[in-house]
Amino acid sequence: MNPAQVTALAQDAIVLTLLLSAPLLIVGMIVGIIIALFQATTQIQEMTLTFVPKIFAVMLTLLFSASWMMIKLVDYTTNLFNSLPGLIR
Repeated sequence: MNPAQVTALAQDAIVLTLLLSAPLLIVGMIVGIIIALFQATTQIQEMTLTFVPKIFAVMLTLLFSASWMMIKLVDYTTNLFNSLPGLIR
């Protein structure tokens, strides 16, 4: 296994990680901004007001995107296992 193959494997893993985490992070960020705007306009400074809606929104996003995430992970793992004989040489 040469350095180019190791770099390609690491790059693929990082890209997959970013691709799978992006929907959850984006939804959490959008909900956080909306809640921050709501808190700024109403001057309500309740700590639980920030966490509960974010957790709920991220869980809903995870519920709806879990099958897509699993398909991506299975495809990546299958490709990795299929390429192992070529990488060992």
